[in-house]
Amino acid sequence: MEFVSIGFGSFVAAGKIVAAVAPESNPIKRVISQAREAGRLVDATYGRKTEAVLIMSSGHVILSPVAPGEVAGRAAGQEGGAENG
Repeated sequence: MEFVSIGFGSFVAAGKIVAAVAPESNPIKRVISQAREAGRLVDATYGRKTEAVLIMSSGHVILSPVAPGEVAGRAAGQEGGAENG
């Protein structure tokens, strides 16, 4: 299983990422709120600004301080995945 760095020493399974989106739209804010209420939200920002919201195949929602394009690039192997953490 390959892992992708999502910033500050945090990693997620690359094959489980369904979407990496920006957090600004109201529908995504609603997804975050619903995940928080259901106990499926993981905040991996370490107090930094949320740049990406990762939707996982398990239904979990992960907040990341790394931009969605960068997460997608890492997941695609353009930056070496977990090795560049």
